[in-house]
Amino acid sequence: MSDAEHGEPADEGIAAVAAAALVGRLDYPMFVVTATAGTARSGCLAGFVTQCSILPARFLICVSKRNHTVGVAERSRALGLHLLGREQMEVAHVFGELSGDHTDKFALVDWHAGATGVPVLDVCAAWLEGAVIERVELGDHVGHVLEPIAGGGGGAPGELWYSSVRELHAGHPAAG
Repeated sequence: MSDAEHGEPADEGIAAVAAAALVGRLDYPMFVVTATAGTARSGCLAGFVTQCSILPARFLICVSKRNHTVGVAERSRALGLHLLGREQMEVAHVFGELSGDHTDKFALVDWHAGATGVPVLDVCAAWLEGAVIERVELGDHVGHVLEPIAGGGGGAPGELWYSSVRELHAGHPAAG
């Protein structure tokens, strides 16, 4: 039996190689996550997003612990989730390559305050905002479980996929 089968952690190098074989084949839609806490606003490009319950509807949004957005998201009662349209590379650039440590990303895009006060992008493929009902430590990311409160279509056609943005240079490394 392996160490993992005995409940012991796997060697990180072996785990990384095993994960790379799978992850290297995946392609998934890209999202912008937005948060507000007091006067602070933040947003980031996210790929680790999934629906995690049908009834009641729930979404899991994972934000890197190295990202400027994580601190605001951890203090925010709600988050915005925006599916990017296939032609929204400029928005992906703003939220994926620029750091909120140095740049007001919201000065570069059109947005409005949503029902919960979080920034809602005026143009995207679809969006929702939801109350954060749970936070979970997930290795180098923090998972935020959302209960949808509002949402709709955003007017941008199609979806932007990870394969289209993998060459972006992140404002902060996602892990490490």
